[in-house]
Amino acid sequence: MVISRKIQIRLHVFFVTIAILSITIFSMYELGYLDELFTILAQDNYIFYWMMLVGVLAEIVAGSMGMGYGVICTTTLLFLGIPPHAVSASIHSAESFTTAAGSVSHIKLKNVSKSLVKRLAIPAVIGAIIGAVSLTYLGEYYSKITKTIISFYTLYLGIQILSNAFKHKQDKKLKRKTNLTRLGLIGGFIDSFAGGGWGPLVTGTLIKNSFTPRFAVGSSTVAKFILTLTAAITFIFTLGIQHWSIILGLLIGGIFTAPFSAMLTAKLPVKSMFVVIGILVIIMSSITIYKSVF
Repeated sequence: MVISRKIQIRLHVFFVTIAILSITIFSMYELGYLDELFTILAQDNYIFYWMMLVGVLAEIVAGSMGMGYGVICTTTLLFLGIPPHAVSASIHSAESFTTAAGSVSHIKLKNVSKSLVKRLAIPAVIGAIIGAVSLTYLGEYYSKITKTIISFYTLYLGIQILSNAFKHKQDKKLKRKTNLTRLGLIGGFIDSFAGGGWGPLVTGTLIKNSFTPRFAVGSSTVAKFILTLTAAITFIFTLGIQHWSIILGLLIGGIFTAPFSAMLTAKLPVKSMFVVIGILVIIMSSITIYKSVF
């Protein structure tokens, strides 16, 4: 079986990560710090391990469906009672690494249009900064209201994901005119403010408007990496580094799963996954809304 270059790149990242973690754990064992490490990882009701599980599931879904990582992570973290600003900051910090790996893969596979990336990324960066700063203020002083708004948004995305399972393939139409500046700006703001949504909004719009799928996905992924890194840096300046256990758990779970998610794409029942993930997002979002309102 011939392994694609995209999978080879992900496997390379996977084995480098395994090597670094192995060296780190062995060094801590030799220095006598291993017990302290496990004690730290067990804090906050073992949230590090729970986030590893969320990172694994989110990456499997994103790898097979092409979107959904941010939606799943955001919905789960809000459901667990994490403050909205900490949710988005944690997700974008972890996602900076996973989107970087994805971007390198698409660039090497020549799935990227430089002009499309430029037209999406520049307004997306502006939107990401505005979204991160707005969420930092609103999330701190109006946490309950902000959580409710974001939960309604994830509820909407859950309905969209569920509806995708029952959509019939449409005949290919002429490319529709798309305002890429507005799309990038709104996409960057929503992704940064709500913790996710770039894929369903931006990538989905590009494909819907008949952009070549490989260039739509590849270019959107690279633009997503740029806005994710921008959002993460903005959150570091406004909030500092918080909830590192969440970030590390999501990061390790995602990196461990990324090399194999591409292999699973052809084998997983995507329609059934749309149904299951859509229903889960709808249920968790509805519970979070109820808890926020009542």
